[in-house]
Amino acid sequence: MDLMPDVHVHIEALVLDGFDPSDRYGIGEAVERELVRLLGTRGFPPSLVAGGQVPRLDGGSFELAPGLGAEAIGARVAAATYGALRP
Repeated sequence: MDLMPDVHVHIEALVLDGFDPSDRYGIGEAVERELVRLLGTRGFPPSLVAGGQVPRLDGGSFELAPGLGAEAIGARVAAATYGALRP
């Protein structure tokens, strides 16, 4: 039987430039949800398996279409973050 481990994501700080401050919680929660989904479906990168913690990660930058909501923005941030975790 294949058992999925419990996945808990804790983001101490998320630095996003150029977004409305009122969107910070919605974006942060969307990032956590999407990271949990990515880890559950695509697996754990070696950087997490080895030590389980990443003290600092630069997800880079990307462009977004105007008018995207917090959920879509969070999904893009999570995808960039997950990509940065992979070697």
